[in-house]
Amino acid sequence: MNKMLFSSAAALMLTMGAAHAQEKTLTISVYAFAQDEFKEIVYDPFEAKCGCKLVVETGNSVERLAKIEANKTNPVIDMAVVSMADALSADRNGLIEKIDTAKLSNFGKLYDIAKDPNGDGMSVGYTFYATSIVYRTDKMKIESWADLLKPEYAGHVAFPNITTNQGPPALYMLGKALGTDTPDLKGAIEALGAKKEDIVTFYVKSSQLVQLMQQEEIWAAPIGRFSWAPFTKLDLPLGWATPKEGQTGGMNVMVLTKGAKNQDLALEFMDFWLSTEIQTKLAEKLVDSPANKEAKVSDEIAGNLTYGEETANSLKLIPSAVALDNRDAWLSEWNAKVGQ
Repeated sequence: MNKMLFSSAAALMLTMGAAHAQEKTLTISVYAFAQDEFKEIVYDPFEAKCGCKLVVETGNSVERLAKIEANKTNPVIDMAVVSMADALSADRNGLIEKIDTAKLSNFGKLYDIAKDPNGDGMSVGYTFYATSIVYRTDKMKIESWADLLKPEYAGHVAFPNITTNQGPPALYMLGKALGTDTPDLKGAIEALGAKKEDIVTFYVKSSQLVQLMQQEEIWAAPIGRFSWAPFTKLDLPLGWATPKEGQTGGMNVMVLTKGAKNQDLALEFMDFWLSTEIQTKLAEKLVDSPANKEAKVSDEIAGNLTYGEETANSLKLIPSAVALDNRDAWLSEWNAKVGQ
């Protein structure tokens, strides 16, 4: 009897050991923000669903892309989330591969701009944001991006520095308004440079704008929609502009590492993240604006997001190739015409 018990216990241990050895592990590389919310809404539920282990690596884009590059002959990352431009850069360096969207059951639910952001089949958008102008509705009227440079307004404007995420998009739309929307942004930078003595500040952090607005030192500033919420708490008549040229913004995308060891599991995870349920929960927590058009939220929550088909269709995003090919020239032109 004891011999039988021992044999059964040994067999059970071997079975458990084999199961443990075969446990699926997915390693992802993501931005560091809102990780508590992502763990609650995305990571833990996916682990429960797939019976796998999720290893989450965080950091800024430069660090994370550098790690993928350093390990490209033996990938340690299965999938990553990056900006549109970083996805194109990774593609140019042979670090990612085509996504088989036929394996994404939620792909058809995405807004068109999120389905193939760079037009190369190498990425899928999961969230985006609008960039427009927050402004004092009692002090000014914003019908065009060019209104920021009007003599009566320029002395009450903060504009994003070229080195910020909001700088190039704002210049891109200013160029459209001025009829000088060439990829080098020269027309917009030159026009802004001509008003540089009037502009209150070329801001680096959007957090400083709330205080400037509260102190009435500024009446307007281009910002990303994710920065809008703190302004709504000010006891001031503030609006979100819808200029005739449209809004700009940015998009974050999912990519599949070239040679990833767990590609099918990575695609399963992407599909889970893109589902209506998960996209809705992330939106309700104000973590991400949904790229899934079936995700529905209350008007109150929608007011703090980049939300809805009309908004998605209105976004004029800088093409990734334009951003990659002109970054150095933009900075050089900025330093020459605007300065620090």
